[in-house]
Amino acid sequence: MTFSCELHPQALTHALSLSDLCVSSLLLQIHRRERERERERERERENMGLFRDKGVVYKAAETVDLGPHSDEFYLQANVKAPRMAGLLVKIFVWFLESRIFGAVLLYFLKKNNLIHKLVSNAEIEESPVFVPLHPFEELNEKEVIEIDPNLSVPEKVQKAVNAITPLVEELVDGTKPSFRRWTIMDYSRAYSSGVLTPLKVAQRFIASVEESSARPLPMAFFIDCKAEDILRQAKESTLRYERGEPISVLDGVPVAVKDEIDCSPYPTTGGTKWLHKFRTCQGDACCVMRLRSCGAILVGKTNMHELGAGTSGINPHYGTARNPYDSKRIAGGSSSGSAAVVSAGLCPVALGVDGGGSVRMPAALCGVVGLKPTFGRVPHEGVLPLNWTVGMVGILAGTIEDAFVVYAALSGQPVPHSPTLPSPKEYYPLLKPTTPISGIRLAKYGKWFDDCSDEIKACCSHALDKLHKQYGWETLEVTIPEIEVMRLAHYTTIASECHTSLSSYLEKLDVAELGWDARVALGVYGSFSSQEYIKAQRIRNRQLQFHRNIFAKADVIVSPTIGVTAYEIFDDARETGELDYINGAALVRYSIAGNFLGLPTITIPVGYDKLGLPIGLQFIGRPWSEPTLIHIAHAMQALCISECQKPEVFYDLLKED
Repeated sequence: MTFSCELHPQALTHALSLSDLCVSSLLLQIHRRERERERERERERENMGLFRDKGVVYKAAETVDLGPHSDEFYLQANVKAPRMAGLLVKIFVWFLESRIFGAVLLYFLKKNNLIHKLVSNAEIEESPVFVPLHPFEELNEKEVIEIDPNLSVPEKVQKAVNAITPLVEELVDGTKPSFRRWTIMDYSRAYSSGVLTPLKVAQRFIASVEESSARPLPMAFFIDCKAEDILRQAKESTLRYERGEPISVLDGVPVAVKDEIDCSPYPTTGGTKWLHKFRTCQGDACCVMRLRSCGAILVGKTNMHELGAGTSGINPHYGTARNPYDSKRIAGGSSSGSAAVVSAGLCPVALGVDGGGSVRMPAALCGVVGLKPTFGRVPHEGVLPLNWTVGMVGILAGTIEDAFVVYAALSGQPVPHSPTLPSPKEYYPLLKPTTPISGIRLAKYGKWFDDCSDEIKACCSHALDKLHKQYGWETLEVTIPEIEVMRLAHYTTIASECHTSLSSYLEKLDVAELGWDARVALGVYGSFSSQEYIKAQRIRNRQLQFHRNIFAKADVIVSPTIGVTAYEIFDDARETGELDYINGAALVRYSIAGNFLGLPTITIPVGYDKLGLPIGLQFIGRPWSEPTLIHIAHAMQALCISECQKPEVFYDLLKED
């Protein structure tokens, strides 16, 4: 089975409808910004011409060997930037924003981190692919059912519930889990039986959030959480259960929403102190609207890294969402609060946005499931347009079953979503805990897989061994070329799109309202030219070809989710944030293909390091192959759930009085 991603006019029309602006606007704005700075660029070229890097000449993608014995060199991340926080960050910002030193500093930052060599000055024969929108094709997946696109959202949710064989307490190996988080079905059963009511759970939730904020190290899960609105929703849900008329299994279930997604009655800040002043929330995002139509209780806007411009989740404005497994450590970014509330038991599910691993990284760091669907699978309306061609709404959940139920609620484009492009068909997996699908082929690039801490490598390798021994699945050794090139091309893309989307606001903004680390990010983001952006899209085309050829032989690509486990939050970062690009590169190392190429990806917790910090394993699938990914993650979960450990910070909302 193969897939393609040519830039057909119809596909482009549909892709651009997913955001408020389009790629053509992006290029025009970048070009306009270049003209305004042309004189400065001329001086820079004169001064730097002697130091110009010779770019790499890439051979044609179709000639590159992807086999296990390929001579393609694995280039590790070449990050040359020390960790900075506090006063050092402020000094760095002063130099970066200086008209005298700024251009020189940016030049050497990009040169030393190989952006010039691998992207800016590279010679690439492939044409650019601007939007990773994949035409739908039948994959002939095993153990699936086709879903009628005309079903209502609650009906789709019920179809998902019907596709899940009820869990039994004993696991595949005959053991029982020592700890497990409450699931959507646990909430639904508690409400239907009358043991608890949504109102009682809402009251416990509010008290728990207050307690978490009053800890010696405040957990800072939420940017905004309105008790009055939560109680109103809970009372309405309680009345529905009293009448015996719940809307769906999601009725009364608390769901948190990343503060990058519109959700009434909250402003959407994007983790800033200013964005909501320029862009007002006009109502629910499409994904939120769908959850609300199922009766879910939307409990607030979760904390995030400012503008999604970092991997740690450290936010100088609202505090840092902390890791429930160790409150001295990061939850990861940028969907930090969403991962943390699920890990801590406050919600069985939460929404995030994944533009560069921003759902999967914090999910792995906090020991929960993170699902990023295929580009275009979930409507993007009502989400901050920070990264049009790489960002997707994603799901964080305590179990793969809960991620599947919420995926069922969110997936599918509005009808009619495009007059020219047919909607992709929807299939749901039939999940059976003791008989997973057979014959799965897992592609593994050994050098990339092993480019992580020793404990992560050992844990993820052990998880793969379990899959092989228990289910007989096959691991195929492959080579995925130019992974570091893809990371830099993705960075060029997301940086250009983010800066362009915010440019009209930044012109009016008092720079003092930005966090210090966000000022650095935006300073670098604005340095990319239209030529560099287009080079990055040509690299996207190369990677699409590489991955298409790998998926002709394998069902999924497997890797660790993160290169390091959660690291410590230092006091000097609380006011200014921090610049830690070495740890950042390690965290994002395995995330890029899902975003840059629009592929569905999922992370599942598979163990812990010697400090008890979670480790995740990631599966990357073909376009539109969410059912197979969910099958695989479900099988992996069955083998690892007995080892699940209770977090240091945990709230039991369904405990008996």
